[in-house]
Amino acid sequence: MTRQRRVDTVATGEPAAAAPALSRRGAGRRVPPGPPLRTVPSLMRKLWFDRLSLMGDAAAEFGDAVLFRMGPKHLYYFNHPDHARHVLADNAASYHKGMGLAEARRVLGDGLLTSEGEVWQRQRRVIQPAFRRDQVAGLTSLIAGEAAALVDRLEGQIGKGPVDIVAEMTRLTFAVLGRGLLATDLAQFGHLGAAFETVQDQAMFEMVTLRMLPLWLPLPRHRRFRAALTQLEEVAFRLVAAHENEGTRQGHDVLTRLLDACRDEPSADLRCSRLRDELLTILLAGHETTASTLSWTWYLIDRHPEVGERMRAEATQVLGDRIPRYEDLPSLRYTTMVIQEAMRLYPPVWALTRRAVRADQIGGYDVPAGADVMICPYTLHRHPGFWPDPHRFDPERFDPASAASAHRYAYIPFGAGPRVCVGSHLGMLEATLVAAMVARRLRLALVPVRTVQPEAMLSLRVRGGLPMLVHRR
Repeated sequence: MTRQRRVDTVATGEPAAAAPALSRRGAGRRVPPGPPLRTVPSLMRKLWFDRLSLMGDAAAEFGDAVLFRMGPKHLYYFNHPDHARHVLADNAASYHKGMGLAEARRVLGDGLLTSEGEVWQRQRRVIQPAFRRDQVAGLTSLIAGEAAALVDRLEGQIGKGPVDIVAEMTRLTFAVLGRGLLATDLAQFGHLGAAFETVQDQAMFEMVTLRMLPLWLPLPRHRRFRAALTQLEEVAFRLVAAHENEGTRQGHDVLTRLLDACRDEPSADLRCSRLRDELLTILLAGHETTASTLSWTWYLIDRHPEVGERMRAEATQVLGDRIPRYEDLPSLRYTTMVIQEAMRLYPPVWALTRRAVRADQIGGYDVPAGADVMICPYTLHRHPGFWPDPHRFDPERFDPASAASAHRYAYIPFGAGPRVCVGSHLGMLEATLVAAMVARRLRLALVPVRTVQPEAMLSLRVRGGLPMLVHRR
């Protein structure tokens, strides 16, 4: 594939050449254009090593609809807001979860992230009340307390060398998840983040290799995966056992809701399986996306120090020296804009994959039943037809006084349609309050000569961590 119109995988501030807003190439054809069969080996290499440039290069060369033929797999990649609306919202009933998430089912089972149909609807009804705005507002003091503890930890590292900010953001989000949604201190279970990285790596490996290497093969990666999965399952079972003790029941936390919903299940094995699947899904989704968003936010602020200064000024004006309250959220307008722009450039869920359960048409192209379909927020959020100077970090795009985009579906960091992220409001609250409290007192600076690269797993992580030096404002 040509690289002349490549979409960069990091926010360099240098715009790529514009692509058409809606591809007209292949007019009159019912099959999207795409790379020829002879390029399959290079496509498979990029699918394993550089998924973001694979998608960006394809959109730049072929337009907004691309067909990848990779052996027995045919992937239909659509990169226009109208396509996203059709697949995720208007015709969502014609699609089930697809590549990547299908492989993640080995870990997550039929949890909320991977289940379908009536099972998913029932799970959503159980979980949804815990994420109502009034319930989320009640977590503000907990989030602020954990953010204050984070600031204290970081201040203790001033002058002592670099700190892995990804690890710190993960520690914080696990603390909020555990105490806020599961009424449990997850720190007692050790470093769960490493276990989730291992199972995510295995899911992506199985996707790329089309599950051609059975799990029973004595490969080192398979041994690591089995050990990580055993660790996570043990955590889930211990959470349930501890919570079933009436003395620890909280009444409104997510785990109590799950236990109550499963209480009448006549099969003990099915009840255990349902609880295990839901808890592993909550543990993964509840910490990963917000930790990723905050990590990319600190990286971008370091590259644009004037943004950090405006955040400090806003936090000082709105909060003074006190802990934030839920009512402060609308006044932290600029900080919210910074978080939104960070999620535009580095959406925590970089790809939304689906499998067509019946034949469909998208953008005038035929999509057969059983086809794999991808909507890629990473490239959609950088589409030059909808985002001027799309690779530039500019929080002002999200100023409420002006429209961030002319198309509602050009910006979908939490997905869209009936399967939009149930925890989106909690995630925004947590990221905004933490960013404001850290920026008020501290400046984080990337270690010199450190190259920062995104890693497209189930979420969009910073590859290899983010070592930064801590300074006082």
